[in-house]
Amino acid sequence: MTTSRDELLAANAAFARSFTPRRLPRTPARRLAVLTCMDARMDPAAFLGLREGDAHVIRNAGGRASGDAVRSLLISHKLLGTDQWLVIHHTDCGQETYSGETMRRLCAPRSREAEAIDWLTIADREQAVVDDVRRLRLHPLVPPEVAIHGFLYDLATGRLAEVETASRTGPAEAGAEEPVSASPTSPA
Repeated sequence: MTTSRDELLAANAAFARSFTPRRLPRTPARRLAVLTCMDARMDPAAFLGLREGDAHVIRNAGGRASGDAVRSLLISHKLLGTDQWLVIHHTDCGQETYSGETMRRLCAPRSREAEAIDWLTIADREQAVVDDVRRLRLHPLVPPEVAIHGFLYDLATGRLAEVETASRTGPAEAGAEEPVSASPTSPA
């Protein structure tokens, strides 16, 4: 069922009636940025044990290190002090179910612009995490002191599994802080 505009506005009005502004700094308290999928079945705050103000969460289709994700992560680091980035993909991702050619064909009747887009589909989910961490680590604007970790989130169990190859690709230079916990009970 689609939520109507009026339902969303009514929910916002109810929220605003009891809203109390908080004095949170712009800088995330845990100096953490998370790049993950936009999948509505995922709640990064819940599965990472994050509260409001703890981290930046950047979401897109597949949780891919696209140009705009890199832009957001660089702003997060350079202007707002994050020094650890988590790249989190997940099981049963829609990005595994189609190809770039499929999207080009679906968009073709409207415009040829789809031909210029890298749809960043996923053929191998672990390799996609490795590729995205590597893309970030090797990006000329990403400083070496940023620690970058790669994970897969299992929609069936709620567990994160570190993709070791990805995390070996993205460590920070010596002297950087220890990684944050991925959840209250399991280290990242």
